[in-house]
Amino acid sequence: MPIALRALAGGTVPLALLLTGGAAAAQAVREVPAPAPQDKAGGGSYPAAGAGDGAVPGGYSLSRWAEDWRAMRDPARRDDPLDRLKFLPLDADGDIYLTLSGEARLRVNLTSNPGLRAAPHQRQDINRLVAGADLHLGPHLRLYGEVAHGGISGRELGVPAASLRNDLVFQQYFVEATAELGGVAIGARYGRQEFTDGPNLLVSQRDNNTIRYTLNGVRAWARSSSLRVDLFDLRPTAYGDLGPDDDVNDPARRFSGVTFGIALPKTWLGGSKLYLDPFLWRRRNDVGAWGGRVGPARRYYAGARLWGDVGRVAVDWSVNHQWGRYIGQDIDAWQAFFAQSYRLGKSATAPRIGFHADYASGGGGYGDGRLRNAYAPFGNNIYYSYQLFLTPSNLITVAPTLAFSPVKGVRLTAEYELAWRDDARDAVYRANGQPFAGTQKVADRKIADVSRAQLVWTISPRLSVTGRYEHLAAGPSLAKAGYRSSDFLSGWVSFRF
Repeated sequence: MPIALRALAGGTVPLALLLTGGAAAAQAVREVPAPAPQDKAGGGSYPAAGAGDGAVPGGYSLSRWAEDWRAMRDPARRDDPLDRLKFLPLDADGDIYLTLSGEARLRVNLTSNPGLRAAPHQRQDINRLVAGADLHLGPHLRLYGEVAHGGISGRELGVPAASLRNDLVFQQYFVEATAELGGVAIGARYGRQEFTDGPNLLVSQRDNNTIRYTLNGVRAWARSSSLRVDLFDLRPTAYGDLGPDDDVNDPARRFSGVTFGIALPKTWLGGSKLYLDPFLWRRRNDVGAWGGRVGPARRYYAGARLWGDVGRVAVDWSVNHQWGRYIGQDIDAWQAFFAQSYRLGKSATAPRIGFHADYASGGGGYGDGRLRNAYAPFGNNIYYSYQLFLTPSNLITVAPTLAFSPVKGVRLTAEYELAWRDDARDAVYRANGQPFAGTQKVADRKIADVSRAQLVWTISPRLSVTGRYEHLAAGPSLAKAGYRSSDFLSGWVSFRF
């Protein structure tokens, strides 16, 4: 997917994704002037980039319903026939209109020592097809629907997850209503939807998957020019792997809470674009699993995120405390994520240097006292490992980062990550929350060194080619428990309209 060069300078992309070349960093910005704001998903005059929908003003967004294509009402702003699909009027005034969207992604993954065990290489040949329709029934009501197909073949596949192989999924479908009350934009969205209102390492669409992560329920908001509050009560989608009939609301899990937003004054620190987002969440899981035990868990999250730009500096900082109860254990856990980078020149394509330093508490996973293992509800798993071998539970990482454009239209990102355990008496955990068996018996804290690079060639705002490479060098925590080092190589072509 294309890199948004303007977004690199303008702060419309969460830095946590930008530093790893993640999906949200890969959005193309169309130079399409946006019309005057009106009540829609972004809400009122609160900045759309900070409203928790992942909107990229003037271009493509990860959540396609966050896009605003009203400018395509004017034929002079259309570049080709596909632009006509972004605004199809259904009445004489154009107040009722349809926006169509689509994506095709062809991808190949190669992994040595899958699962970090000595085994033949795994090859995954993956395809994704997505089609969406956004029907606006005037300025205050809309209906959105999205279907997706995920296919996979290759070798040493095991049993592919339903997020990789699925004949047909109703990936999203919801109704949304908005209004204005006393100068405050209010709204609600009900149905199956993507939810990204929070730190990307905690909540994400997981675009790395073929079928995206979605939830079911209601999200409501009130937004002024500088303040917002969002309430939600959602259940994850439990995907089957055959067709839409076996995709259901997960009865064992529920995610609810409130997220606030403050657009800080742009005059601060000599000129900035910063957002402060405090949040209070609850996650209920009737089948929580730690240390081979399965039982009910209630986990609460209280934290805040500060993110945006200060001149040439981009920051994405968040801290949260977690508490609650898991079977017979009290939960007492912390996470802190600090990512920052500096643009070396005035140009949007100038190189960026930076680092991220992250902490996720650990301990108690095997029943010794309080459960101190931090847990992300459904975060961006590729942030620490493209092979999904690391996750922010019992984890400490430091990684210097670099991003630059060697030639026009090409963006290269690279980092070198060092990873340790917070508590050597507990296990090393992978992205699905499961432990690497036996690592809890190894006294060493060092997990691994991870070197990684990604190159994105933006052929056009719609078409791109991406290549990734990663080497995970297993440290003593893994090696002494019988695990191996691993290489990962991936390439894909993505087209969207």
